[in-house]
Amino acid sequence: MPEVTAYAPGYPTWAELVTPDVRASQKFYTELFGWYVYTLAGDLNDYSIFTLGGVQGPEVAGMQPLADASMEPTWTCYFRTDDMRATLDTVRAMGGHELSEPTDLSNLGRMAHCADPEGADFALWAPYDFQGAGVVDEPSAMCWMELASHDVEEARRFYGAVFGWTAVDRDYLAPGYTNWKVGEWSVAGMVPLEEWWPAHFEPHWIPYFWVADCDAIAARAAELGAVVHIPPTDIKPGRFAVMTDPCGARLAVLTPAAGSRLTFRPHG
Repeated sequence: MPEVTAYAPGYPTWAELVTPDVRASQKFYTELFGWYVYTLAGDLNDYSIFTLGGVQGPEVAGMQPLADASMEPTWTCYFRTDDMRATLDTVRAMGGHELSEPTDLSNLGRMAHCADPEGADFALWAPYDFQGAGVVDEPSAMCWMELASHDVEEARRFYGAVFGWTAVDRDYLAPGYTNWKVGEWSVAGMVPLEEWWPAHFEPHWIPYFWVADCDAIAARAAELGAVVHIPPTDIKPGRFAVMTDPCGARLAVLTPAAGSRLTFRPHG
């Protein structure tokens, strides 16, 4: 599989699970996707890395323990920036919030947590030695990121300003899907929250992971304790399912249709 060596600004770069039960999450994801997991040494010794093919394999996602029991388990979606301060200034100017000060993570890169005007959280990543996921758009790897929002037009304005994304209307499952693009390449999507998710869910981002057989993975996830909110369903880009893992973090899986361009390319 070709490994990713760089990401352009505005592209998804990383997905990070924050969980109240690291052991339970390790068991779920290693059994579901066949991932290997190891823990970083040094200053980041509570941080785990999921890989494909063992400790030397390409990185696919991260995991850390939930710091505050009052917080919800979540998958945090990271996006590349080449100017952390300017991007944070735009986040605030457009009505978003800086949830954490920019922080250097050893020699890996610089990150900051943010929230959009509706409260959906995401993260910014300015790399040093670590670019992000070492493989995307491959089986068991990240292939898409998607926002669920109450206010679609406000979200289009916000993310268009922050990342320079162009919004394109699509009909995926139901009218109202937003496909965000950088140049000619799709990088992320958005759904109207009330049409796709239970009423009590707040605006949020989720990652999608590429799977060879959506039906088999959804069934296996349920066996492992996940709650499947949207069962395997055909849409133009492929067949997908949306679920909450056993610890409460939301994610989706996708088996892309032949020739689909919904998934993103890391640079282009």
